Amino acid sequence: MRTQVGIIGAGPAGLLLSHVLHLRGISSVVLERRSRDHVERRVRAGVLEQGTVDTLIEAGVGARMLREGLPHHGIELRYGGAGHRIAFDELVPGRSITVYGQQEVVKDLIEARLAAGGDIRFDVENVALHSLESQPYVTFGDGERLDCDVIAGCDGFHGVSRPSVPEGVLRTFEREYPFAWLGILAEVTPSAEELIYARNERGFALHSMRSPTVSRFYLQVPPDADADDWPDERIWDELRARLETVPGFTLATGPIIEKGVTPMRSFVVEPMQYGRLYLAGDAAHIVPPTGAKGLNLAVADVRVLTEALDAYFRDGSTALLDGYSAACLRRVWRAQHFSWWMTTLLHTFEEDDDYGRRLQLSHLDYVTSSGAAATTLAENYVGLPFDLTGPL
Repeated sequence: MRTQVGIIGAGPAGLLLSHVLHLRGISSVVLERRSRDHVERRVRAGVLEQGTVDTLIEAGVGARMLREGLPHHGIELRYGGAGHRIAFDELVPGRSITVYGQQEVVKDLIEARLAAGGDIRFDVENVALHSLESQPYVTFGDGERLDCDVIAGCDGFHGVSRPSVPEGVLRTFEREYPFAWLGILAEVTPSAEELIYARNERGFALHSMRSPTVSRFYLQVPPDADADDWPDERIWDELRARLETVPGFTLATGPIIEKGVTPMRSFVVEPMQYGRLYLAGDAAHIVPPTGAKGLNLAVADVRVLTEALDAYFRDGSTALLDGYSAACLRRVWRAQHFSWWMTTLLHTFEEDDDYGRRLQLSHLDYVTSSGAAATTLAENYVGLPFDLTGPL
């Protein structure tokens, strides 16, 4: 087989890249080691920045998102017995977020690619990347081979793309946090209209949602926590203790349909390219989910890579491809800082003494009382404008 772009991974980055390349007349093949059912069901992020929403609409895959997604024009920071709204509609007019699950984005993209005759191969084993410095190709399955002009590594943190780069080429920047998130999905109507980020001496908690009838919650837990040690009643007790700190607020409870523990880490590799391999999304960077940036960074990478590949295949120009990593990393590091900032602002750290806790509360007071500080949070949360603003 031969194609112009071999794409490793059928997550949001790989599928969106395949689709927007198709709109530009550029061929691709997507190879995914998991089944279609698995990638359409795995629950991940659910907060889409304004730029991500705009990108999906421009790409022609936003119709269901517009029907079923939940636009939000603010979030609440809850601490010290009070709630404080960060009003996006006032601080960054015209920009908001949309709550729409990553798995729903994946479903929409798969449907669009298959309807357009796209080549997505699921359950692919033994994927290996070759000749990245010259004429790249991919082997997979029982000796099948895919020749291509470039390879896009969109296969996540544990994929094969990044490890295919020779040792010593990539520089890694990493931070492990001393806690994890216990995340649950529950069949219960959300108890609030917007997301609640709660700072509590017992630990952080987040009230989110996926639909008018399904809620999403997170609890800060020790890094070695086991979801099996958290029966449903214990989860609800702890969520009530951390969220029911504002007079008049009562947490609605219901059947828990999914639970799991997510480690908290920050991770970046530089550069995000080697030879004719270009890394995108979680293959190149991970952020703690506090700032809701993971999926949105993947979309930003795809926008940059699409423009670069379009210029390359249209007139042979390599300038944008050569500058791909530098262009992406400017946004990646801004998101890294924002995610770290939100994480340290809202979580409890065992090593903190009374002085450290007072500093944290003082910082929260400043963010919720200063228009300038609240605007900084708001404009980062809804997403900064893309450097590349041309149409897809």
